[in-house]
Amino acid sequence: MLDDRSRILLKTLIERYIAEGEPVGSRTLSRFSGLELSPATIRNVMADLEEAGFVASPHTSAGRVPTTQGFRLFVDSLLTTRPLAEGEIAEIGDSLRPCPPQQLMSSASRLLSQLTHFVGVVATPKRAAPTIRQIEFLPLSTTRILLILITHEGDVQNRILFTEQPYTASELAESGHYLNQHFSGLDLEQIRSRVRTELYALHSDLKTLMTAALEAGSEALASEEAYIISGEKNLLDAEDLVANTRRLRELFDLFEQRSGLMRLLEYSCRADGVQIFIGGESKVAPGLDLLDGCSVVAAPYEVDGRVVGSLGVIGPTRMAYERVIPIVDITARLLSGALSAQNDSAPSSSP
Repeated sequence: MLDDRSRILLKTLIERYIAEGEPVGSRTLSRFSGLELSPATIRNVMADLEEAGFVASPHTSAGRVPTTQGFRLFVDSLLTTRPLAEGEIAEIGDSLRPCPPQQLMSSASRLLSQLTHFVGVVATPKRAAPTIRQIEFLPLSTTRILLILITHEGDVQNRILFTEQPYTASELAESGHYLNQHFSGLDLEQIRSRVRTELYALHSDLKTLMTAALEAGSEALASEEAYIISGEKNLLDAEDLVANTRRLRELFDLFEQRSGLMRLLEYSCRADGVQIFIGGESKVAPGLDLLDGCSVVAAPYEVDGRVVGSLGVIGPTRMAYERVIPIVDITARLLSGALSAQNDSAPSSSP
C-alpha cells in the first residue's frame, strides 16, 4: 500500500515519462507534482518506490522510469481517463454506420489506428464451419490436380494438389462423384471423420487422394482472416520500439503469424469492458513474450447482446492510456451498435 504522497509522485513520474520519454528526476517531480517537498524527500520516496518495484533507474541517468508493475498500478488506480471530444465520437459513429459486417470491422480497425497512431486490430467473429455443396478434381498434369470446393454459402476455393502417383481423368471423376454423392451437405471435419470408416469400398490410391483433398480443403477454408489489422507502420514512429530493431522485426512477424495474437484477443473477450495488457502481462498465450515492451488495450464487442469478438490497440508501453482507453471503449460500443443494427435489418432466410 502506498501513501498519498507516494501515489501522487508515482502518477506524476509516469505522466511525465509518457509525455517526454525520458527518465524523470526529482526536480521535474517537484515542479509538476504540486507537492511542496524537498529534493531529499522526493529522492527518499523514489528509493522506496524503486525498492517496491514500481520504478527503476536506468544506468545512464539519475532519473527513474516506471516498470510494468508501476504502469499496472497507474492504469488500475491512478489514471484519470479523458472523455473523447464530441467531434471524435461523431467521426467514429459516422464511419461505423450499418453496412456489411466485414466493412464495418475494417473501418473499426482503421479508425483505431488513425485515432491513436498505433496498430488497430479487430478479431472477427468465428463463423460456423461451412458445409460442402460440391467437390471437383481437374487434372492439370500427371501429378498436379486442381481441387475445387464449393460451399453452400457460395464460396469457391481452389487448391493445387501435388501427388506422388498419376491419376486418370476417370479416377478423378470417380473420386469427385463419390464425395458429392455421399458427403454433400457436411462440413469438412464431418467428412474427414466419416471418410476414415466409409472408404473401404475404394482402393487405396483414391483414399490417399481424398485424404489429401480434405486436408487441403480444410486449410483453404480456414485461411479466412481471423482478424483485421491496420497501421502496423505506425510502430516505426514509436521511438521506444524503433530503438530495438530486432524486437520490431519480431513484432511484425507476430502480426503475420496471427495465432498468438488471436489467443490474446480471444482472452479479452471473456471479461467485461476494456482490458489492458502491459508488457509481459500479455503472456496469456505462447509466443506473446514478443509483446514485452508493448501494451494492448482491448475490449469485446457484441451483436444483439452476445459477445462475438474483440478489438484493440497495440502500441508501446509508453502510450497515453487516458486517451487510448476511451477510444477503444467507444469504438467497441459503436461497432456493437452498428453490427446489431445491421443484423436486425438483414432479411431473414426462408425456412
